[in-house]
Amino acid sequence: MTEPRKPRAFRLDDPNVVMADTPVAAAMRRGHVVVTPEPEIFEEVAAEPVPQRPHRSRWGTLFWSAVGGLVSLTIGLSLTKLIDDLFSYAGWLGWLGAGLAGLAALAFAVIAIREITGLMRLSRIEHLHDRALLAIAKDDRDAARGLSRDLVKLYAANPRMARARAAVEAAAGDIVDGADLIRVTERELMGPLDAEAQRIIADAAKRVSLVTAVSPRAVVDIFFVGAETLRVIRRLATLYGGRPGGLGMMRLLRHALGNLAVTGGMAAGDSLISQALGHGLASRISAKLGEGVLNGILTARLGLAAMMASRPMPFDALPRPGVTDVAGGLILKSKEDAAG
Repeated sequence: MTEPRKPRAFRLDDPNVVMADTPVAAAMRRGHVVVTPEPEIFEEVAAEPVPQRPHRSRWGTLFWSAVGGLVSLTIGLSLTKLIDDLFSYAGWLGWLGAGLAGLAALAFAVIAIREITGLMRLSRIEHLHDRALLAIAKDDRDAARGLSRDLVKLYAANPRMARARAAVEAAAGDIVDGADLIRVTERELMGPLDAEAQRIIADAAKRVSLVTAVSPRAVVDIFFVGAETLRVIRRLATLYGGRPGGLGMMRLLRHALGNLAVTGGMAAGDSLISQALGHGLASRISAKLGEGVLNGILTARLGLAAMMASRPMPFDALPRPGVTDVAGGLILKSKEDAAG
């Protein structure tokens, strides 16, 4: 057994110190120290891919802009002809028509401003979400500080967020790493809002489950589920600072359905749905009650997807809620009913 070599100290400029790439005959002379340089190995860490939003087709935008222009021209010409016809019948009818057209134009302008403002708020939420993803991926301190300031401004009018805003502002000057600052901001600002959002989704799931379980008509179920879904989406968007209008609601609904498609859609592969439909539970309860439970679970899934679409930050420091977090009580209630 070879005796282990004892550590030795030497200077690199010592003539008896030779590198391993020196010819072997010269390196192996007695008294020489052979230094074998080891290659530095740097593991190339791939940056976490940042999800990109789908690119909008310019041709599609051009098409809908042209269609909108044609419709506006058609309505304008028809309205002008109508007012001319009213003036031809009687002057007071013409002035009445012109006054009503002016009121309609004013109301349309107000509605358009509100819709544009709502869309701008949603765009701001989406932009904050993308900035958070990028700041976490790059660990950018300056970007994280700017994002924290913008999020504090977003909730500046909410008095219940005063303590969370103060905690984020205090942490912005102490934390060096950008990703850590984003995580602290998420825990402080998004934590209370996430708890409220889960309560909203859970209440909606319970209402849908109860109404569809006792409703005598399927048409009533469809209208109630649709109205409750839109109500949940609006409340979640308002909670996170979006406050959308009609067009904004359509946009959020499209994003929520897109999130559902990414996360598996409404397939019955979810563990909670498997628990509801498996183990002989559906056969031990009435068909109407089982339908109500299933509708409540699907409402919860859509609510969670809308929560992800409305949230200005990705889930990183906080765990992403699942169906069991917002609709677990439906299964427990149905089990108690089946056992009774």
